Amino acid sequence: MKKIFLRVQLFVLFLLLIFSSLQSQTPVDMVDISDMDSTIVIDLRYATADNFLNDTLYSANICLLRKPVAERLVQVQKYLREKGLGLKVWDGYRPLFVQKKMWETLPDSKFVANPKHGSNHNRGAAVDVTLVDLEGKELEMPTGFDDFSEKAHIKSTNISDEAKKNREILQEAMKRFGFNPILSEWWHFNDKDIKKYSVMDIPLNYFEAKMNK
Repeated sequence: MKKIFLRVQLFVLFLLLIFSSLQSQTPVDMVDISDMDSTIVIDLRYATADNFLNDTLYSANICLLRKPVAERLVQVQKYLREKGLGLKVWDGYRPLFVQKKMWETLPDSKFVANPKHGSNHNRGAAVDVTLVDLEGKELEMPTGFDDFSEKAHIKSTNISDEAKKNREILQEAMKRFGFNPILSEWWHFNDKDIKKYSVMDIPLNYFEAKMNK
């Protein structure tokens, strides 16, 4: 009986240590982008099985970003809405353990960031976005999300004129407010201050519970 009691005590202590560790990791500047601007359409592909892994990877369907990053994205949205357009977000903050799972499936740094160094998504300082009209309908773009073909490259010319025009509108708007594109994915943008932020491995539902208190 004493052994069982001791094991229970140790287990409770273990849980308390994990909770304490999560609290110490939780950055105070992480925000839900929907709370910043409800007009931004959220469609987190990794919160569903509609992604290249065909698996649900996120424990909650909320798009989290560092607060300064979210504030810049809100500026992009306001700028686009003046043009009758808007943003749809496919991904924001991504826990490191999800990055590791992606790497196990596709260990190619051309398409997936090596979890050894972490992804900028793991820092809460990168977004995957596309354009929509004011009704929330997606505009024609070079490819869909998580497309690993040459057409996804931001310099690709093997796309329609309409897709090229919309890609340029998105690129211009994001760069105007401090987001930098990457060559291989037209939808991916890094915040200009990514080096300020550390990699995190905190589940989305932990943030969700904390924010709903």
